[in-house]
Amino acid sequence: MIIREEGLLGLWAGASPTVMRNGTNQAVMFTSKNTFDVVLWKKHEGDGKILQPWQSMVSGFLAGTVSPIFTGSFDTVKTRLMAQSRPGGDMKYKGMVHAIRTISAEEGILALWKGLLPRLMRIPPGQAIMWAVADQIIGFYEKTHLQNAPL
Repeated sequence: MIIREEGLLGLWAGASPTVMRNGTNQAVMFTSKNTFDVVLWKKHEGDGKILQPWQSMVSGFLAGTVSPIFTGSFDTVKTRLMAQSRPGGDMKYKGMVHAIRTISAEEGILALWKGLLPRLMRIPPGQAIMWAVADQIIGFYEKTHLQNAPL
C-alpha cells in the first residue's frame, strides 16, 4: 500500500529525522551515563570496578533525563514530519531544517520540545532499569573473561 500510494521511497519516509534523533539520542545517552559514572562514583571505563545496581540506576536515570532534553527538538520534528500528509497532498514541512524554522517561527522555540514531559516520564525509569542490568552483565563479563585473558 505504501509503495502504491507514495512510491518506493515512501518506505523510507522519515528515515533522516529518525536517524538524526536516534543518533544524537544515543550519543548523549552513552556520554552522559559515562560522565555520571565518573563524577558520582569515580567509575572509569575498563577500570574493573563494578557499580552496585542502585548506582547504575541513578546514573542511568540521570542520563535518561539529560538525553530527551538535548534531543527533544529532533523528536518533535521527526514526529511532525512523519505525521504530515504525504507527497501530492498538503505538506507543511519540506524537511528537517524547514520544520525547525517553521515550528520556531509559528509556535516559539520551546514548541520544539513539545511532548517532553511524557518522554521524561517514560525514558529515565527505563534507562535506570536497563543500566542496572547492563552494568551487572558487563561487570560479570569483565570479571570472568577479561581479567583472565592473556595480554
